Amino acid sequence: MLTNRLRERCRNNQTSYGLWVTLESPSITEIAVTLGLDWVCVDMEHGHLDFRELIEHVRVVRGSDTTVIVRVPDIQQSPVKRALDIGADGVILPLVRSREDVERGMSYGRYPPRGVRGIGGERAVKWGLGLHEYLSDANEETLIIPLIETREAAEHIDAILDVPGLKTIFFGPADLSASFGSLGQWEGPGIADRILDIRAKAAARGIASGIMSTSVEDGIRRRDQGFNLIGLGADAALLIRSIKGALEVLRKGDPR
Repeated sequence: MLTNRLRERCRNNQTSYGLWVTLESPSITEIAVTLGLDWVCVDMEHGHLDFRELIEHVRVVRGSDTTVIVRVPDIQQSPVKRALDIGADGVILPLVRSREDVERGMSYGRYPPRGVRGIGGERAVKWGLGLHEYLSDANEETLIIPLIETREAAEHIDAILDVPGLKTIFFGPADLSASFGSLGQWEGPGIADRILDIRAKAAARGIASGIMSTSVEDGIRRRDQGFNLIGLGADAALLIRSIKGALEVLRKGDPR
């Protein structure tokens, strides 16, 4: 039986912790797996990652308890299908604006009759050796996650949350703020309350919510607010934060 462990945690209303992957080295994802993170999200929308690099990130997750999700570059059939065939456990749909966007993304990630995903013989089905087992559970276990990051999505959130089969949403506070006129702010005026309101609406429907944290303290706050998926940060940003913090402390006492 195909079991998406992140889907299982969401189903049980448990909190999960993950890493946003933007760099090409699969060692980053391998470290996340070794640390026991619940999920990683490989970002193909921004930056430079391509499908060849995605394969390597997915490869090091296989056989572990870590779920791998891919933020595809756009809501098109090809990137959704390819990411899932490579072996991703789900995809994040960027720049969702309407119920129709979510339904379209859902159809690309679901096999007939619920969708239009074609049957391939790639890594997801163990090169055909696990085809029937995968097909029997994939429609239920594969996560298709809309990213709530536009004003239109926020304004049409009730229709979006009513899409059949929707299990999880994820917030993009910075882009959501920008779409409401607060460019460059993580949570502009009114955005924090709007996000919490949407999270509550999703929870009332049994839909999990995810968000990135900006610090350990912020992660604790998000956990206490009831978010199910909490991103600890992006790989490059966490590296920069750690090095910058160390340098600031060390240089204060540097006699040079």
